[in-house]
Amino acid sequence: MLSRIDLMHFYEKYSPGIMASSEQDTSKSGSSSGSNGPLAKLIIQQCLSARLQVKPPSDDEEAEYVEVERGIVVYVCFLKGASKATVEKMVKTVLTIRLSEKDTKLASVSDLPGNVLIVPQATLGGKAKGKMMQYHSNIAKDQGLELYTLFCHMCQTGLSSKGPSQEAGTTVKHGTYGNRQVLSIVTNGPFTHIFEF
Repeated sequence: MLSRIDLMHFYEKYSPGIMASSEQDTSKSGSSSGSNGPLAKLIIQQCLSARLQVKPPSDDEEAEYVEVERGIVVYVCFLKGASKATVEKMVKTVLTIRLSEKDTKLASVSDLPGNVLIVPQATLGGKAKGKMMQYHSNIAKDQGLELYTLFCHMCQTGLSSKGPSQEAGTTVKHGTYGNRQVLSIVTNGPFTHIFEF
């Protein structure tokens, strides 16, 4: 793990490259963050391990969890107007953007190779109005579930098709769409980035 001083030098060295890469990806993907606003939002955070509760405990059963080792945690939110084309751009970013530390360099989760934990996060679509948050831009729940399911499937298919990830047996885990969940994460940074599509 890098020390605080090492991280400062690391960010100074690579932050310009990260910003340039992000800008290029946004321009190529045709981000709709103009006057009509974005169609979806992602937050990508590198992790050493993460654990997500996908089913709360009941009188008869214990809580259920999904877990990943080193890789990334991806928080995802779909907004009105999002489509399959939006999902494809999001998946490409998740699997190819170089945001993970590897031997003092940056690598994509596919090249790390690392695991992916996907967390549905509808609150990313919120906007403050006075002292309250409103979510009028969020996609309808049934449409969001359809796109979220597609997103998880495409991430799994895409990651498993990459050479390093396939050999290492990395995996994609995901939370339950539309439910509150409990997340525990150990992160080396934190090293967190926001993307709009």
